[in-house]
Amino acid sequence: MRKKRRSSSVITLHDVAKRAGVSPMTVSRFLDGSREVRDAARVRAAIAELGYSPNSAARSLASADTIKIGLLYGNPSATFSSEFLVELLQNTRRIGCQLVVEKCLTARRIKTAAIQLIDEGVHGVILPTPLCDSPALLAQLEQAHIPTVAVGTGRETHKGLSLRIDNVHAAREMTAYLLSLGHRDIGFILGHPRQIDTAQRYEGFVAALASAGLQVPAKRVKQGQYTFRSGFNAAAQLLRSKDRPTAIFASNDDMAAGALAAAHRMKLEVPRDLSIVGFDDTPLATTIWPSLTTIRQPVNKLTYLAVRLLIEGIRRHRSGKPPLQRQEVVKLTLVKRGSASRIQSQ
Repeated sequence: MRKKRRSSSVITLHDVAKRAGVSPMTVSRFLDGSREVRDAARVRAAIAELGYSPNSAARSLASADTIKIGLLYGNPSATFSSEFLVELLQNTRRIGCQLVVEKCLTARRIKTAAIQLIDEGVHGVILPTPLCDSPALLAQLEQAHIPTVAVGTGRETHKGLSLRIDNVHAAREMTAYLLSLGHRDIGFILGHPRQIDTAQRYEGFVAALASAGLQVPAKRVKQGQYTFRSGFNAAAQLLRSKDRPTAIFASNDDMAAGALAAAHRMKLEVPRDLSIVGFDDTPLATTIWPSLTTIRQPVNKLTYLAVRLLIEGIRRHRSGKPPLQRQEVVKLTLVKRGSASRIQSQ
């Protein structure tokens, strides 16, 4: 009983946000040391007034019983998956949770992998993209009464706990940047055809070109799979013609790296002869040459917020209250590096 009373009185990040009259994301940015928090004074005052300390809620819950958090992942981008797993391990270790990992790269494997997590006795599950947008998987976990956080979902009406990224806006911003550099003939490499991210990033690309009065010729769009090899093959197709594009926008960094390799093989100098940009800002973006201009997904923040949301969902589930319904939008940023430059005059 003493443990139960202690956990129910824990102050959470959302309590601070409510007291300060700001969003939970604003409080999170303040705690992460961001200098761009307008209401920093109000957040600071709320923290002092409530006696809040980061991760106190999670630690209090963990003290009563070991928390098992399940991770089910199936992202074809090995680079993104590895970074996500490392960051999640660090964030769960920080608050004393146990992480149970199941890999799922095929549709057949999804149901089985979820059952294995359930049998492991996990208290909650984190689902990164693309599995976070699987209705069948979400329904399966809901029927098992397991709190779940969808990380990186593209759905605006996602049910339950989720961290959403605005793929359309980010892709539009990247395309607008290429247009500002003078590029008008831009190739696009699609991601996996069955993922929401793919359609949304292409939508943003098309929208930016339309705003500039431009259309997208079918020959400038090639199918990829979010892998290095698929990016290499798609870029090779785009670059074979004499009237090749002046820039290529790949839907993720792995494919952008593949496009860069294809350009090097064809003796094209990047970015003098061809600009190449990606999406995600994985560690790969800064280990290849030239380093990639890309869209940054803050993986550390995504995993950090996912664990916090899930802990709160688990607390609510244990107390017998209705499941939490909350969606937070995580801002993506354009990172300019050496792989894109102003178009050379003909």
